[in-house]
Amino acid sequence: MTSLMAQPTMLAARLGVRRGCIEMMQSLSTRADQIWIITLNAGFVLVLVFQRDSDLSGTGLSLALATLPGLIGMNVAMGGWMGTAQTLAVEREDGTLLRAKSTPNGMVGYLVARVTLAILSTLLGLVIFIVAGLFLLPGVGDVPLTGWLMLLAIFLLGMLATMPWGAIVGALVKSSGAGFGLSFLPMVVLIVISGIFYPITAMPDWLHPVALVFPVYWLGAGMRDALLPDAAGAAELGGQFHTWETFGVLGLWAVVGLAIAPRVLRAMARRESGSAVESRKQAALQAWS
Repeated sequence: MTSLMAQPTMLAARLGVRRGCIEMMQSLSTRADQIWIITLNAGFVLVLVFQRDSDLSGTGLSLALATLPGLIGMNVAMGGWMGTAQTLAVEREDGTLLRAKSTPNGMVGYLVARVTLAILSTLLGLVIFIVAGLFLLPGVGDVPLTGWLMLLAIFLLGMLATMPWGAIVGALVKSSGAGFGLSFLPMVVLIVISGIFYPITAMPDWLHPVALVFPVYWLGAGMRDALLPDAAGAAELGGQFHTWETFGVLGLWAVVGLAIAPRVLRAMARRESGSAVESRKQAALQAWS
């Protein structure tokens, strides 16, 4: 009996993966999305180009080489947190979520599709940064297999640590505009204080405990641990990499987020109705008029 009940759920999950892949391909073939992807990532690559001739104090490494892992970590945080929050908020507003709710196992397929799309979109940015690093920055090609495996582990754990919280934000906000504001603005603040573009040791000491609470710092630190030689640890807090602490903090964010997010999403889904969607549409129209 349990096996028979699980079959529709597994089918919905497989359809969700397929839908996420299709949406990713559609995004890559859309002119507006192409321009956004090229412009955004070209801007970050230019940051690396401008930093190539600067050294990371005390390590003898290129500042650009030290920035690359931070950019990858930032990309994971933005894709997991911001991407999930904004997508969920928009699709609540336009009725996509309500349509998913009205079909058998539709919410399972919907959520799997959102997770698939978020992972694929974020993975694209990761690949772009790594390819740019291989061509522009000496030292990236010398990363051992263990380093690439750790990068993959941090990527997956980072997505688990950020996507549930993005879903919570997207489920709680009342409009897509609020979803953007409540995901983008906190992310900008965390990026600034987390040492993505410059070592966190250059920041005021009182900011360090704040940065250490959130996953953005640990995503950057984990990626640096994976891609940089041990000497680069001199620029980290305490003068060394903190591998186990990185996995511990990201794992804690993932566990707590995965425990809370399903309850918030179920409560949000119960509140969804045709009248609620229509009310949000009318409010949006009034805001634009």
